[in-house]
Amino acid sequence: MRYYRMTNVDGDTVIGVEAEPGRVTILTDIKPDVADIRDLLLAASLTGLSVDTIAMALFDGGSEPETVDLGELLDGTRGEFGDYLLDRPLDPPEVWAAGVTYKSSEMERRRESSTPDVYSMVYQADRPELFFKSTASRCVGPFEDVGIRSDSPWNVPEPELAFTLYRGQIVGYTIGNDMSSRAIEGENPLYLAQAKLYDRSCAIGPCFVPADDFDPHDVKITCGIERDGEIVFTGNTSTAEMARTCESLADWLLRHNSVPDMTTVLTGTAIVPPPGFTLEEGDVVSITIDGIGTLENSVVVV
Repeated sequence: MRYYRMTNVDGDTVIGVEAEPGRVTILTDIKPDVADIRDLLLAASLTGLSVDTIAMALFDGGSEPETVDLGELLDGTRGEFGDYLLDRPLDPPEVWAAGVTYKSSEMERRRESSTPDVYSMVYQADRPELFFKSTASRCVGPFEDVGIRSDSPWNVPEPELAFTLYRGQIVGYTIGNDMSSRAIEGENPLYLAQAKLYDRSCAIGPCFVPADDFDPHDVKITCGIERDGEIVFTGNTSTAEMARTCESLADWLLRHNSVPDMTTVLTGTAIVPPPGFTLEEGDVVSITIDGIGTLENSVVVV
């Protein structure tokens, strides 16, 4: 099942589950203490049950919870009688990202860089490239604005599968946009942090899919960029093309490194716009991953 976090007209956070296709049931209506996916993960951890089992058990409480039309929720605006806006599915205290996990990513990084050999060395090495990407305050959700740096003339989105860690285990998946200032990283690999970590540099959403419900090893990822009502870029790939598994990336991240619960990891991209393309303010980036949904964000200069 897929879990959506929302805000109501009073600004309160609630969580819902798509227990039936196209309808999101507000779990917070049944149990007010359950307002975040973290609450369900804690209950699952304490009981040894799955997140889905915990969620379905709440339905036996006897109350009649409100349901929301998923299509209306995914419009990004409140409908005529809609009381909810879609929020990012979780607040990641840390976001990490992996680089050069696809062959095409290695080739693009080599093409943009003045020191290309470092990327081929990473692609072939046992140890992956892992870097600190974002914090919750720099991370946006569905329909919020993602940022491009004004001091970089070459900026692109990076559509990626993302996983979330809880008590050292992969507990679920979502979509991530690892916004990248390619001109800065290409000038010198030591500038990676500035190319990757800045205001509104990361987006996640639209929902959280528990690990038990999702096979990450062969899912289609597509990306489209719209400008002034026209599609100016499309691309697609499959996670089957990844040179590393999510489990391997999690293992390397956690070696001698304690991360907070709900840390989210972006797993790398194989969809890279051509060298002549750069994002502009007002562009709309849409990333779709089969089994999860679509993450949509507009672009602003920060």
